[in-house]
Amino acid sequence: MTKNKIIVLREGINSTFQDLGRENLYHIGLPFSGAMDKRNYLIANKLVGNTQNEPVIEFAYQGPLLKIEEGNINFAISGDVKFNIKKNDKLLNGECYKTYFLSKNDEIDIISTNKSVYGYFAVNGGFELNKNFGSFSTTVRAKVGSNKGNKLSKNEEFLIKNIKNKNIKKSIKYLNSKVEYIRILRGTNFDYFSNNSINDLTSKKFLVSKLADRMGMRLQGSKIKNIKETNIRSEGLVKGVIQVPADGDPIIMLSDHGTIGGYPKIAVVISADYDKLIQTPPGNKLKFKLIELKEAENLYKLYQMETENLLNKI
Repeated sequence: MTKNKIIVLREGINSTFQDLGRENLYHIGLPFSGAMDKRNYLIANKLVGNTQNEPVIEFAYQGPLLKIEEGNINFAISGDVKFNIKKNDKLLNGECYKTYFLSKNDEIDIISTNKSVYGYFAVNGGFELNKNFGSFSTTVRAKVGSNKGNKLSKNEEFLIKNIKNKNIKKSIKYLNSKVEYIRILRGTNFDYFSNNSINDLTSKKFLVSKLADRMGMRLQGSKIKNIKETNIRSEGLVKGVIQVPADGDPIIMLSDHGTIGGYPKIAVVISADYDKLIQTPPGNKLKFKLIELKEAENLYKLYQMETENLLNKI
């Protein structure tokens, strides 16, 4: 039987294989990793009929140019993404949140994300990859995960599992959330910072700098003043925690964050707002709102319920 196979003609920017991440490995220095935008990851897999934890290609800003080298594929792209399909020498404008069936020599050109950062490419059946530490997710800095822990590169070939259903025709109308404000909880070192700085954090806007990737996001704006110690003994970190180094510019730890750090932690982004946070491109501004734990728990339950309702519509 002919294997379904794609070749990478252009790798794009930060294109990696991701699933829901790996758990409980902080003790050996490995973060969860996994898809940055969990909801869009789940939608892409559901559209093509996959299980929830099937690996997909996650890309940032510009995605890969892919060619069907052998066989056929069903695919879908989620996110706010511009892409074209070359089928039978005809160029078609692609639509996100919709499935497509392609054959040998057809191409998918993922041109760019629109005023966002991450998008997802899923194929029916999934990619033939090996798990590492129980996950397909790629953590490039540690060289851990599928594809030997590396980003996609030009001329690489990947096999796709046999298509289960060639006639998948699914779509969903979904509008990616826009940022009004990002809700945060008090961090473990909240009392290290002046009242004026805490007021600045929750009332003024902060610019997302160009120093942003899967590991972290450095912000610029009002300097957050530490009134106790600018360095602490290294402690464990979690995804979404906001550290403040001596220069006063906050750094938000993201999915590939280091597992320990010695900067005081003023706050942490709630899980329900993480997808919105990471889709904010450099040059845009964020505003934070401080809330209490009970509200954060309720918001996460609402986020899960909304996600499940979306998936049930597909």
